[in-house]
Amino acid sequence: MRWFVRGDIDGFFGLAVDNLVQLLLIDALCRLVLGFPDALLYGQVLPGAAVSLLVGNFYYAWQARRLARATGRDDLCALPYGINTVSVFAHVFLVMLPAKLAATAAGAADPVRVAWQAGLVACLGSGLIELAGSFVAERVRRATPRAALLSTLAGVALGFISIGFLFRSFARPVIGLTTLAVLLLVYFGRVRFRGGVPGGLVAVALGTLLAWITGVAPVGAMPTQSQGLQLPLPVLGELFAAIRGDLLWSYLAVIVPMGIFNVVGSLQNIEAAEAAGDSYPTRPSLVVNGLGTLAAAAFGSCFPTTIYIGHPGWKAMGARAGYSILSGVFSTIVCLTGSLAYIAWAVPIEAGMAIVLWIGLVITAQAFQATPREHAPAVVLGMLPGVAAWGALMAKAGLRAGGTVMSPALVPAFQQADVWIDGAFALEQGFIFTAMLLSAATVAVIERRFVQAAAWCLVAAALSLTGLMHSYAWTPADTVLSLTPAWSFAGGYALMAAVFLLAPLLTTPDDQRTHT
Repeated sequence: MRWFVRGDIDGFFGLAVDNLVQLLLIDALCRLVLGFPDALLYGQVLPGAAVSLLVGNFYYAWQARRLARATGRDDLCALPYGINTVSVFAHVFLVMLPAKLAATAAGAADPVRVAWQAGLVACLGSGLIELAGSFVAERVRRATPRAALLSTLAGVALGFISIGFLFRSFARPVIGLTTLAVLLLVYFGRVRFRGGVPGGLVAVALGTLLAWITGVAPVGAMPTQSQGLQLPLPVLGELFAAIRGDLLWSYLAVIVPMGIFNVVGSLQNIEAAEAAGDSYPTRPSLVVNGLGTLAAAAFGSCFPTTIYIGHPGWKAMGARAGYSILSGVFSTIVCLTGSLAYIAWAVPIEAGMAIVLWIGLVITAQAFQATPREHAPAVVLGMLPGVAAWGALMAKAGLRAGGTVMSPALVPAFQQADVWIDGAFALEQGFIFTAMLLSAATVAVIERRFVQAAAWCLVAAALSLTGLMHSYAWTPADTVLSLTPAWSFAGGYALMAAVFLLAPLLTTPDDQRTHT
């Protein structure tokens, strides 16, 4: 397999746009929410992110080439890799912002630096959990039905990727629908542009042109100055100071579930790659993922990395190993040169959003295509928590936009409109685990392995008792994970287990019933 093929150009545009979105998000949140000065953001945070992105992207490209040589194949697609979107929001709003506010209230000389140190500790903790999880993840993967792993990803893809970018497409229909047509034509219609021009390049170029014509671009005023070249430097002193200052223990309730979340998410993406025909070893893939996050913390970034969602989509585009290298190099250049501000000014997200929307469609479709037909109900059930979590996120965003303070008093008002918002908030917390466990139990029921179905429910009950699922607390701006036992949910799952255990005694097979 060659290092670079034509499909790597398309894959690069898709993965680069996805990573660029994360970098733009980090830029906006660090400056506008946390108040990071340019020297900290462009001199330490983004260079640290560049190190983590380069390490992972180069390794996964090398891994694909190595596996290709071992198997004699030339169609392997490297595992996609990038910054974890959910962790970005969690670290900013649940770790760094509270740390800054607490430091401000305590009269600290530099609350912004305290917030940064808290982010470094959270990133370090996440990396250690990812690294430790690599030694047990393969056992989890073997024990879990494929429908449970892929449907969880499909729920995330459908809610957080597809519907979100569909909204953006219809908010900017001239750009969104035109570029979507290009992607549908090339990848679903299986045609090529004359001259061999990659479809992804056509979509981004056309989207950028239309953005300038319609006034969507340029975005804001043109940057007047650049930070110049900023080389990554270790920040171990800051990291050790943060650990000694008890920041690790203060935010353990956020760090632990987010680290586990990253392990499970990466595991599901490895399974998605295998379903698409590319079987990568679990342990080394997760070890490098954890090392990438540790490298981020060591060089100043507060944001964990992960094996990305989207492998089936990049593979369908024809991407192999080169797209990963190109994405790593592009992200590094953007982070080290301060050019992120210029890219954000000239190329709006709308120019590449059709690619991300298409990836979400492919991932959702794979959940049905790569699992047995009779497991389709389990796939649908596994998708629902991810969609529900996205809906809860939208509801809270709407409340914040209206200036409403989050409080339990909102629940009766929602219920009067027949919206059971408290159920949505409970489902949002730990939804990755909820989706996987419910789907796995459903697969076991479909196959009449009732004891195994009961076991999955008991696992859900145990996680509910630890507070990793369904337990949440109110803050003025959000509902956040609270590591307190969710007793009612633990009881509900325990009763589900009892129903399944009693099924052989109380029921008989009904093979006359048809299933659709």
